[in-house]
Amino acid sequence: MLRLNRNGTVPGDNPFVGQASVRPEIWSYGHRNPQGAALDLEGRRWVNEHGARGGDDVNLIARGTNYGWPVISCGRHYSGRKIGEGMAKPGMEQPMRYRDPFIAASGLVICSGALWSEWRGHLFSGSLNSGFLSRLDPAAGFAEERLEAPRTGRVRDLREGPDGAIWFLSVTDRALYRILPETRQ
Repeated sequence: MLRLNRNGTVPGDNPFVGQASVRPEIWSYGHRNPQGAALDLEGRRWVNEHGARGGDDVNLIARGTNYGWPVISCGRHYSGRKIGEGMAKPGMEQPMRYRDPFIAASGLVICSGALWSEWRGHLFSGSLNSGFLSRLDPAAGFAEERLEAPRTGRVRDLREGPDGAIWFLSVTDRALYRILPETRQ
């Protein structure tokens, strides 16, 4: 993950500024394939990473942290072969949540709670292989609820609108959908 100022310069407090062998714009590393990124209600960075088989990760991004790819992974190669040295190694961060089986994670949004106070701070991501939205509750160990309907299809991206409604793009239908509480529909 890179961190830059709006004008393209490198912030002086980036973790690798002044280290000759490391690019100064790097904020964190060891990511496989970030598909969605969002800031939570406290301004912390979260990333939803599309992994190999069983290796979709949700990571809370921290300054200068190594997330392990390709040395460690919770998934396996598509051929079934092991990836790297295992699932954990000292000095490498574990994901907040990983999915096995994988869902082919896509976009990411963190609910403000404007329309659903009970979902405030919950992470929503799409699924490119299973046709649903995944809602993860951080307060419950990232327990997952799968939200799906006949028209959900492959979900590419999600956003929260100004009114708190959750919008998502369905690749299957080539359509944009809006989710509202039952009382607002």
